[in-house]
Amino acid sequence: MFEFLFKQQASQASVAGQPSAGGPQAPLGSPAERRAAQAELARNLGGDEAAAVELILNSEFADVRLAAAEHVTSQAALERVQHAVRNSDRRVAKLMQGRLDAIRHVQAEQKQAQACIALAQRLLADEKLTPNLVADLDRQWKVVDAAPEAAAEFSHVREALAERLEAQVSLQRAVIDALAALRKHPDAGAVERLASEHAAHMASPERASLPRHLLNDFDAALAAERSVQQAAAAAPAASSVAAAPGAASTNTPARTPGAADGQPSAVNGGASAGVAENAPQAAPAGNADSAPGGTAEAANGHDGAALRPARTPKDKHKPTPAELEANRQFMDMVEAMEAALAQGQLHIAAEHDKTLKDSKTGRLTPAQAERLAHVRADLKRLGDWARWGGNVSREELVHAVESLPAAGLGMSELAKKVGSMRERWKALDGVSGAAPKSLWEKFDAACTAAYAPAAAHFKHLADERHSNAAKAQQLVDEANALIAKDAAQLEAAGGAQADREESASGNLPHTHDWRALASTTQRLRQAWSRLGTIDRKDKKRLDAAFSKAMDALMAPLDSQRRIEVARREQLIEEVGKLNPLDRHTIDTLRRLQESWQGHARALPLERKTEQALWQKFRSACDQIFAKRKEHAHAADHERKAHLHAREAICASLESATFEGDDKAVLAAIGKTLKDAAAAWHASGVVPRSSEQKIDQRYRAAVGALQSQADTIRKRAGAAQANAMREKLRLVQALECAVADAGDIDQAEWSSRWQALSALPAEQERTLRTRFEAALKAAVEGGAARSAYAAQLENNRQRLLSEVLRLEIVAGIDSGAEFAKDRLKMQVEVLQSSLKSGQKPASHAAQFLALCAMPALADARTSSRIEQLFRKIGAEGK
Repeated sequence: MFEFLFKQQASQASVAGQPSAGGPQAPLGSPAERRAAQAELARNLGGDEAAAVELILNSEFADVRLAAAEHVTSQAALERVQHAVRNSDRRVAKLMQGRLDAIRHVQAEQKQAQACIALAQRLLADEKLTPNLVADLDRQWKVVDAAPEAAAEFSHVREALAERLEAQVSLQRAVIDALAALRKHPDAGAVERLASEHAAHMASPERASLPRHLLNDFDAALAAERSVQQAAAAAPAASSVAAAPGAASTNTPARTPGAADGQPSAVNGGASAGVAENAPQAAPAGNADSAPGGTAEAANGHDGAALRPARTPKDKHKPTPAELEANRQFMDMVEAMEAALAQGQLHIAAEHDKTLKDSKTGRLTPAQAERLAHVRADLKRLGDWARWGGNVSREELVHAVESLPAAGLGMSELAKKVGSMRERWKALDGVSGAAPKSLWEKFDAACTAAYAPAAAHFKHLADERHSNAAKAQQLVDEANALIAKDAAQLEAAGGAQADREESASGNLPHTHDWRALASTTQRLRQAWSRLGTIDRKDKKRLDAAFSKAMDALMAPLDSQRRIEVARREQLIEEVGKLNPLDRHTIDTLRRLQESWQGHARALPLERKTEQALWQKFRSACDQIFAKRKEHAHAADHERKAHLHAREAICASLESATFEGDDKAVLAAIGKTLKDAAAAWHASGVVPRSSEQKIDQRYRAAVGALQSQADTIRKRAGAAQANAMREKLRLVQALECAVADAGDIDQAEWSSRWQALSALPAEQERTLRTRFEAALKAAVEGGAARSAYAAQLENNRQRLLSEVLRLEIVAGIDSGAEFAKDRLKMQVEVLQSSLKSGQKPASHAAQFLALCAMPALADARTSSRIEQLFRKIGAEGK
């Protein structure tokens, strides 16, 4: 689980050992030095993205990585850094993710903008461009945050679309104006001019946008107008036939509004009835009936009774009050129909027209009949427009439904879309009338095909719900089977009372495998939580059955868990009572932890309870370790204080300086070493890691002072040996003078003695005694001098023996001529030392005894004594 730490250490080593791509090689010093060097590299990146990425991937310092991350901007580099640090550096990963999200958002917006531009280009190339498609395009573009280049490109295409829509509007308005002008019965020249303009309109690129019924109305009106003009040209011939007396009033029947008045009223609702009555009767009624706005059927819709002309004065009679009331109600209904048409409420106007057809009223005046004909003509015209618009809308619905599979919608959204499309189709049926059968079949097939994935998805969900219900029933059956098995085990083991007694005794009962039971119940609950959706009619029943079974299955486990909770709390109390400073505390604590683990393995508690108790137990253990650690820290602090004290002792010894003569310096060195030793032993123990080092330092400092004292002692000993040798030579010279019987000047010899340096008391006394004895014998003269000279001659052999003995003791070669005597002397010295059993005198004492012996010495003996001086006298032994 710590592999990433090792990887990070390896990357830190690589950063410390390899030069960065953006600067000089990082030093291999302390972490502070590496941080400073890497921070300097981050400040000097200067927008070098590659070097910034390498520094982020190799640096072990978070602030350096964050500073280098400011220079990473490209998507590839951002993805690389984000993938590398997403589990190690949250700040850098969050910064990289934010920049990646911004880039991806811009890319998504660009993609959406390109899709809108592509759609606009397709619409621009489409022959049948409609305003609703352009409106949808505008709504899509409104939510797009496009770049300036894409916005300029879309604006160019949108302007082209606007120009096409404007051309469509202008073309439709021109055709409508031409139709209105044609319905005003222009002369022959104007009719031909309108016909030529219509031909130009039909050659326009936007002719596909013209409504089909509008073209049919224009063609019908043009044909009718041409027929009227042809009939007018043939009127002179017909007038001679009609010139007979009474022909116009008796033989020619009045022309019905349905045959001649229908066309003008259908094309132009404001045309007067007089124009229709003055038109020739030869106008073909079929043209009026074939036009979309024809009113032949509408004018005759009242069974021919409502539009009959008024009675002639000869047949005129006064209407009854009932007929007047019926006529008033009828015209009120016509007025309501006009109001509905003015407000665009076509279905309400249709209901009013149906009521008018079913109503019974008297004869209408010509003005009322013409008004009704105009209203029904408007109703017919609006109905035709509604049917055309409804069919266009249905075709758009079919196109929208056919495009649903490619939209990639979710199943729920797809079902809602298809349902809303069908509702819109039904609404169009109510407003625009029934749709053609072929169009309905096409729409129904498209809806079925679009809804097929959702139907399959919902069927799959239903199958899953049934499968989940079956799985839930299996879990309930399994829980019930476990309950029956547990009951059989309890009965075989002596019943629940024995089980409870065994539980109360403090041991886990053998009739239950509590761990297996807890695992089984947890598995059942987890399996139940992962079941998925179930039909509502089955879910409540299955939930109740499963809850009942689990309650029965968990009852003994819950009881045992309460006992285990009490035991765990007892372990926590035992940990709290431990003495942290006791030497056996760690062993006791380890035993309690093992006991806790044993109980946890035997019977796991609920996760929440287990975690809470474990936190309390671990907190109690942590307090023990914390107190021990605190005590250890105090001891370590004390050891460090002792270490500082010993370091101060070493520093004082190392920096000690002494002034004065050799004797004073030796005394000061001795006192300093004595005080340092006392302070050293008075200080306590030091940290184990520093003990050897500080001891070596102390010994080195003491050795340096002792070496200085030894040097002073050696220098003093050498001076003392030289003085002793000079005085010994003076004594030997005086004794030789006494033995030679020459004149001796006492004052001269005494002055020569006084001129030599003084010796230590014992040595001074020994040589002074020998000197004064020789000088006294020389001064007294006569027998005393002769006796002393004889003594000197007698001690010559003894002096040679003592010199040989000291040479043997000091390990000095005596020469070849004394080899035999040296061997014999060695044996005697060894035998005497073995017989006496006492420690022999020191070399210095033996040498002082030799110096105290008055004896004559030849040159060879004097040179041997000089050699003994160099060996023994200089060492001070």
